[in-house]
Amino acid sequence: MTEITILIAYGLLVMVTILLQVLGAMTQLSMGYLMSARDDNRGTTGMVARIERALNNSIVAMTLFAPAVLILVITEQTNPTTLLAAQVFMIARIIYLPVYAIGVPAVRTLAWLAGFLATAVLYFQAL
Repeated sequence: MTEITILIAYGLLVMVTILLQVLGAMTQLSMGYLMSARDDNRGTTGMVARIERALNNSIVAMTLFAPAVLILVITEQTNPTTLLAAQVFMIARIIYLPVYAIGVPAVRTLAWLAGFLATAVLYFQAL
């Protein structure tokens, strides 16, 4: 597995999270509302709301992770450290999503921190 394949896998994980969020929203909000302009701002609750927050965080994580990986690949600076950092990021995000969804705050925070620090390593490697 390379940094690029990890980036692709993470993109797929975000897509799965989008599907989970949409399916969850369908259980709490009417189809009519979901297909509307959503001018009256209705929210979800419980696990569905946590999945939505996890999705938003996952998109932010992608905006940091993807450029770091692409910079490293384009400049041909990938190495065992960058691969390990990308792997740690991916594992952390795989852990982050379900623990956030089921509501395990301490583990969620540690997983987030591991992914964030792994992303920082990628940027430092690109310097």
